[in-house]
Amino acid sequence: MSSRLRTCLLTVALALIFSARVSTAGAQEKRLTAEETQIVNTVSMIFAAARTDDVAKFDSVIALDFYIYDGGVRFNGDAIMALIKAQHAAGKRYEWKVTEPDVHISGNTAWIAYVNQGSITDASGTTNQKWVESAFLEKQAGNWKIIFMHSTRVPMASKDNHDK
Repeated sequence: MSSRLRTCLLTVALALIFSARVSTAGAQEKRLTAEETQIVNTVSMIFAAARTDDVAKFDSVIALDFYIYDGGVRFNGDAIMALIKAQHAAGKRYEWKVTEPDVHISGNTAWIAYVNQGSITDASGTTNQKWVESAFLEKQAGNWKIIFMHSTRVPMASKDNHDK
């Protein structure tokens, strides 16, 4: 392959890589509308309630028929709060934060996909953790309520895999 062709191919490859990173960064920094911000805040409120075992606050942002798939198991609101309370009693603490929200609204329904970036703390220390999650919401009496959520923990990269 000629030097000129290699240079041309390298330039095209770098341009594609750079443009992909720019478009990804732009998507992550997308400005949210007021309605989209309400949806992000609703999901954030469920985490604040769970973090402090505040069942009343938790119930204020979920629909009556709410459920979540977490760790491959289906939980309703009472069951997931009982699980979280049991984890707290065992000494575990969780931090959760909605990042990279991708919000879609259609009338009185909406869905959001996001990266939940946080940590798990126990007697052995704190481990940073990410989950990829989504939620479906419905506007009820002027307020967004979460009907359904799905959470998948992102596996931690081991040092062995990271070095390869």
